[in-house]
Amino acid sequence: MMFQTEFAFVLPQGYVDEEGNLHREGTMRLATAEDEVLPHRDSRVIANPMYLPIIILSRVVTRLEGVNPITSQVIMRLYAADYDYLQTLYERVNRVGRNRVAVTCPYCEKDFEVELSNSGE
Repeated sequence: MMFQTEFAFVLPQGYVDEEGNLHREGTMRLATAEDEVLPHRDSRVIANPMYLPIIILSRVVTRLEGVNPITSQVIMRLYAADYDYLQTLYERVNRVGRNRVAVTCPYCEKDFEVELSNSGE
């Protein structure tokens, strides 16, 4: 089995560029430690910590059909549903081992943990 480092996605709403073109399909890669650490030095993040996920997403979203480069401005212009979708996808693909939830079997009532899917879909 090959280690998956990139995850395809389709935005629920889509990014609309300055010409009115809609862009929905893209790719996100796994984050590195650098992707999570360096944005803390960014002056926008220092002034307003709400910028942190925007900067991180602009680093890990590697492709959005017909949009190049993927900048923080592109991420900021996403509709809220698409921004939330990308944040959720980021958490899912980068938190392997932390996607465990406690469940109870409805038949035997035994408690156990399950790993949530990390497929990015």
